[in-house]
Amino acid sequence: MPASLIAPHGGVLVNRIVEASKAAALRAQAATLPVITLSAKQACDLEMIAIGAFSPLTGFVGQADFESICKRTRLANGVVWPVPITLAVDDATKESLGDHRHAALKHSDGTLLGIIEVHEVYAHDKKLEIPNVFGTEDPKHPGVEAVLKEGNWCVGGPIDVLTVTPAKEPGEQFTEYRLTPDAVRNEFINRGWSTIAAFQTRNPIHRAHEYLTKCALEMTDGLLIHPLVGETKPGDIPADVRMDCYKVLIEKYYNLKRTMLSVMPAAMRYAGPKEAILHALVRKNYGITHFIVGRDHAGVGNYYGTYDAQKIFDLFKPEEIGLTILRFENTFYCKKTKGMASDKTTNSAPEDRVFLAGTKVREMLKAGQRPPEEFSRPEVADILMASSWVKG
Repeated sequence: MPASLIAPHGGVLVNRIVEASKAAALRAQAATLPVITLSAKQACDLEMIAIGAFSPLTGFVGQADFESICKRTRLANGVVWPVPITLAVDDATKESLGDHRHAALKHSDGTLLGIIEVHEVYAHDKKLEIPNVFGTEDPKHPGVEAVLKEGNWCVGGPIDVLTVTPAKEPGEQFTEYRLTPDAVRNEFINRGWSTIAAFQTRNPIHRAHEYLTKCALEMTDGLLIHPLVGETKPGDIPADVRMDCYKVLIEKYYNLKRTMLSVMPAAMRYAGPKEAILHALVRKNYGITHFIVGRDHAGVGNYYGTYDAQKIFDLFKPEEIGLTILRFENTFYCKKTKGMASDKTTNSAPEDRVFLAGTKVREMLKAGQRPPEEFSRPEVADILMASSWVKG
């Protein structure tokens, strides 16, 4: 790894994609094995492990790591890790594994994705995982709901992966932007960047987001706009619509020489503070040095405090995270100054402040209301209003 770029989390950038010369043998082996069909979330996790985005993980976690993550926000070896990446299976699948030490991993459409070396099968302790990861046991929380629906057993072990994006999988794969951590790092080197800020989003970028990213860009060599395009909850704006918004916004309103767009194929957990740590460590694997954490990062509903996702980083030594966390206060459009601002930069009256949020934008769109220019750039509003998501 070039000395000019930050080291991956744990020191080594994992790669679990098998070499072409070994693919035929792996396929032949898979044909003799019991099958685990992955959920959409698990397929996202498999890709994140395989490409090294979840480094230092080499597979789905075993029981010791699972319990340590839930209790200490660390792997069993002490490395910080906030969310257990599990391969949960139902009773029937567990029984089908029998004494097999390997299992084939397949997409829901039947595509063979890879093989897991089964090191252990253990009880899925949801009562331990849910409150410690999500900070709530409310079954209405989308992350809690997802775990409750998962199987009662977890399969732990390293994976070897043949493909991560099945040709039969419906929808856009964003191939041009679906870069591995290694590829993103190489692009940073080609651009001559050594300090890079990353912005995580699952929404179109509104004016407040734009303000945060440009503040971050003033501090660094480059900006990585890195939207999550894996599984999200119903009601979120689809990734293809969001990608159109990101592309036009960058083209019209950012310095193209200092801004890069790539996608992260992860699934959302909506775990607030714990997921903020996960998002930061993942971006560290992609080579970024500065990570933006604004209000209610990775939150949903009213489950987390406005700045809980910032405060959680205070629980760790700076070298354990290894990034500069850029903590931004709640920003708003200021009618007095006619621009974006925060309490740090303006003394405007409450009636002169227009607060922006992805939830508010979604509500306006669903009601058939065009977001005003204080919320969204007009080109972004045009795309959103024309989308089938709004019309449907």
